[in-house]
Amino acid sequence: MKLQRHPASPILMPDPAQPWEALNVFNPGAIYHNGLFHLFYRAQGFDFVSRIGYAVSADGVYFNRLSQPILSPLDEWETRGVEDPRITYLAAEQRFIMAYTAFAPPGRITPMFAESTNLITWRRIGPLITGEDNKDHVLFPRKINGRYVSFHRRPPSIWLAYSDDLQHWSDFQEVMTPRPERWDSKRVGGGGVPIETEHGWLILYHGYNESYVYRLGVALLDLHDPSRVVHRALDAIFEPEETWELKGDVPNVVFSAANPVVGGTVYIYYGGADRVIGLATAALQDLLAFVRAGDEPAP
Repeated sequence: MKLQRHPASPILMPDPAQPWEALNVFNPGAIYHNGLFHLFYRAQGFDFVSRIGYAVSADGVYFNRLSQPILSPLDEWETRGVEDPRITYLAAEQRFIMAYTAFAPPGRITPMFAESTNLITWRRIGPLITGEDNKDHVLFPRKINGRYVSFHRRPPSIWLAYSDDLQHWSDFQEVMTPRPERWDSKRVGGGGVPIETEHGWLILYHGYNESYVYRLGVALLDLHDPSRVVHRALDAIFEPEETWELKGDVPNVVFSAANPVVGGTVYIYYGGADRVIGLATAALQDLLAFVRAGDEPAP
């Protein structure tokens, strides 16, 4: 099972005419809403400050982007950037939640949330947790057992956190850890918004090994208790192969924070070597069949 690169990739590249995104565009979040693909991407100019840009598309391949970022550093948490957005639509509440990472020197990394009703203007909600190296968080698309649920990463593992109000988080649980001598032996982190299926929550995640090659994998979590991993495939489903994935600001990286499902197809938007944005696809049923074949059934 391998994801298929779209032949138009890379689909988004730096824009030299815009100083804030002249160097790198990468690690996008995405959502399909009201018949359009909405892309939220991390952008850097030559100041290396990360901002979040917005682009829109009718077909998910060719995008028109705004000339100004929709989220820029605001306070002491974000002095060096806002990074790696992941976008969740809470249908029951008719609002969008952006999970993004705030970065401030000397290396302070904080998982933050913001909300919107129109995808363009965003209001900060606050952090998931402070005072530790924590990122790669993404909100589940609905409450589970009456509470909001979010992935987050306490190195080197993927964790869950729970909240009643998106402001106060607790009940932290480790969900997935690196596996010795595998492609994800060094560190793992969450990908895009979990996909709800009749078989469980389908998740795409990233991991890397001692060679620091980033790949993507797939797992299936229990619908009612997402801390329980039902299946986790042994093999990666995507890895750097193209020149623009192998060479860039950070080499040997495919990093996805977006996997919207449209018409039975999963659109996986990803950063290539922290420089450009690519698109790969897979049939949802093929991903489910692959992970349910169960190279590594959970106990």
